[in-house]
Amino acid sequence: MKYNAVTVTQLNKYLKDRFDEDENLTAILVKGEISNFKNHYTGHLYFTLKDENSLIKCIMFKSYAEKLAFKPKDGMKVMVFGSVSVFERDGVYQIYVKSMLEDGMGDLHEKFEELKAKLEKEGLFEQSHKKPIPLYSKVIGVLTSQTGAVIRDIINVSTRRNPNVYIRLLPVPVQGPGAAEQIAEKIKIMNEKKLADVLIVGRGGGSLEDLWPFNEEVVARAIYESEIPIISAVGHETDFTIADFVADLRAPTPSAAAELAVPDIYELKQKILKEQLRYRNALKKKVELMRLRYEKVMKSRAFTDPTRKIKDNYVLVDSCIKRLETKIKQIYKIKNDKFIELATRLDTLSPLKTLMRGYSLTEKDGQIIKSVEQLKSQDEVKIRLCDGEKNAKIL
Repeated sequence: MKYNAVTVTQLNKYLKDRFDEDENLTAILVKGEISNFKNHYTGHLYFTLKDENSLIKCIMFKSYAEKLAFKPKDGMKVMVFGSVSVFERDGVYQIYVKSMLEDGMGDLHEKFEELKAKLEKEGLFEQSHKKPIPLYSKVIGVLTSQTGAVIRDIINVSTRRNPNVYIRLLPVPVQGPGAAEQIAEKIKIMNEKKLADVLIVGRGGGSLEDLWPFNEEVVARAIYESEIPIISAVGHETDFTIADFVADLRAPTPSAAAELAVPDIYELKQKILKEQLRYRNALKKKVELMRLRYEKVMKSRAFTDPTRKIKDNYVLVDSCIKRLETKIKQIYKIKNDKFIELATRLDTLSPLKTLMRGYSLTEKDGQIIKSVEQLKSQDEVKIRLCDGEKNAKIL
């Protein structure tokens, strides 16, 4: 019995043709909420459009994306216009979007903004409340799924940077109902039992719904009240959650969180060796400098001719003595000349000079007689001559 089978390519092409021939699908307006949004480096936009019950893949090529008046993101409600067709290679049907209008934010996004505004007003995001990450942690606590790439990445990075660090995992669900409450509870357990020096809370990338447990208020307050410093590592670098704003430090990825929490021991060793080499070189330079100073001092005159300074001082003292003697002689001569001058002038005015010329002085009761009115008969007087004195009486 012979069967007429078609190839997969033929089937996909047939379906594509049927889609392209349907007028209802060549120009269609669809509304929904954006999820799993990705802005490709080529400029094309890839995302999923969904409602409460279904979803459909969408692609918007660069030529159309450049005309958008807003920046699409997860959680945003939009209306897209385009055509529905089949991508033959993968057998997937999707909307080829030509234009997009913003139709308001999704419910989750609104809740995100409301909670963010509330907690920011309460001061949960304040920088002053954030604790420093320990420089050399011995125990790294991790709250994430027990299975998955996150814990493997953290273990690989941590052990590579420092094999002596201990990773303590408390497994928690990172999405779905009840995940937020369990994450908050494990944070409290970590603190109550002091199980780690620093705590990494995180998961891999995903849609806004997948990351939602880290946008719950119970998780935010548990992070805020934690005495252990917490590094938030939720999603990819472009993903932001409430946990990122409250945490003491945000890491773009779980691997980056491990690098922030665990210092590179080899880099530290190299730094220590570098410092040792620097101090060793500095010590060598110091010793060489001291040796040169010693040699210079030993070549100084104080050691090569120790009495030279004394001899020089002897000469200096002799010179000072000579100058002093000369000065004294000069002063003596000046004073002596002055004395002679004054003595000559005094001698000129001396009454003895007058007596030498034949004059005499008459005294009565120790007073010089200047007038005959001062004398009367029988007064006894003293007459002073140049060669002596005699007593006399007035007749």
